[in-house]
Amino acid sequence: MDPDFLNAFTQPSTLDRFLAEDVIAKGEKRKLIKPTPGKNPKLEELKLFLTEWINRTLKEEHIVVKSLEEDLYDGLVLHHLLENVGSLKLDVEKIALTEKKQRQKLSVILEVVAKCLQLEESQLKWSVESILAKDLLSTLHLLVAIAKHFEPTLALPPNVQVETITIETTSRGLKTSNAVEYITENKENIEAQSKDDVFDELFSCASDKQHAAKKALLQFVDQHVGKLGLNVKDIESQFSDGVILLLLIGQLEGYFLNLRNFFLTPASTMEMLHNVNLALELLAEGGLLNFPVNSEDIVNGDTKAIMRVLYCLYSKYRTKEA
Repeated sequence: MDPDFLNAFTQPSTLDRFLAEDVIAKGEKRKLIKPTPGKNPKLEELKLFLTEWINRTLKEEHIVVKSLEEDLYDGLVLHHLLENVGSLKLDVEKIALTEKKQRQKLSVILEVVAKCLQLEESQLKWSVESILAKDLLSTLHLLVAIAKHFEPTLALPPNVQVETITIETTSRGLKTSNAVEYITENKENIEAQSKDDVFDELFSCASDKQHAAKKALLQFVDQHVGKLGLNVKDIESQFSDGVILLLLIGQLEGYFLNLRNFFLTPASTMEMLHNVNLALELLAEGGLLNFPVNSEDIVNGDTKAIMRVLYCLYSKYRTKEA
C-alpha cells in the first residue's frame, strides 16, 4: 500500500471523518484525487478557468460560483449552464431543496448530458452519487465534457493530470490502487500521435499485418521473460494483470522488484490495476512512456493499448540487440 496514502488516511482525525461519514460502503469502490501536501498548479488553473467560464456564462442570471464542489452538487448551476450553452429545456424543478429531489434532478440532468454526448453508461466518468457527494474529480470530468461538446472552441488548459487513488472497502479493511489520470487532453501527445501513430495505421490494415506485429512483440517478450521460465503466447490475456509486464520491465531496465510492491498472483481487478499502474509509472520514470495510457484498457485486454506499451520497450531494446 502506498505510504503517502497511509499518511493521509491514518491520521486519526482524517480517518475518523472518512469512516464516520460512511463515504464508502463495504464492497464499494471510489476513485478520488489523491491528497497531496502541495497544490497542483495545472489543476488549480483548470478549476479557475471553469469557474470563470460558468460565471461568465451565467452572469445575466446573477449566479456566482465560488467552489466547483460546493456549488454544483445540487444541480442548480448545471441546470442553468445546460440551458445556456446547450439551449436545452430540462423538465426539472428550478430549485431542489431536499437530497431526494436533488438526486432526482441530477439524474435527469446527467441522463440528458449522456444522451447529448452519445456516451454509454460504462464510458461516464461521473455519476449522480459522485456529483451529489461533491466529488471534485467527477465534477471536473463532467464540466470538461460539457464544455468540449457545447463550446468546442473554448481553450481549456491542456495536459491537466492528477494523481488518483481508488479505494475499496473489504472485510480486511481499505484496499487501494494509485494511477495518474488526465482530465484534459495532452495536446502535444495528441498532435504527435495524429501525425504518426503507427498503431492507428496498423489497426486499419489487414489482419495479417496486425498478426505479424503481434508475433514480433510476443517473440521479443518471450525472449526475455523466458529466462524466468515463463512462456508468453497471448497478448490480450497474459498482460492484463500486469505481472509479465512488470517482470519484463525488471529484466530489461534492471529493476529489482520487491514482491511486497506488487501482486504476483492478483486475485481481483484492483490488484491487477495496482500492478499495471506500477508498470506504467516505471516506464514513465524511465522516459519510455511519453503518452497517456488508461490502465483499465490494459486490464480489460485492449490489444492496441497493450501493444503500444510493449512497443515502448521493443523499440528501445530491439535496436540495441540489433
